[in-house]
Amino acid sequence: MFWYQQTPRNGLNLVASISTWMQNSYEEGYSKAKFEISRDNNGYSVMTIKNVTSKDAATYFCAASDH
Repeated sequence: MFWYQQTPRNGLNLVASISTWMQNSYEEGYSKAKFEISRDNNGYSVMTIKNVTSKDAATYFCAASDH
């Protein structure tokens, strides 16, 4: 599962990815302390944004892959 952030000025950026076979991976500039992601055994994933500020205003997307 991939989580993306889309801001009006910066376009679409990958925040983090999560899978059942590897550790969570965060892109540069994003961290678990701010963007916590989890996934259950059914493939459902949740991203929680902690200590939200106006700088976090964006549209967030998730995408799945069969790979």
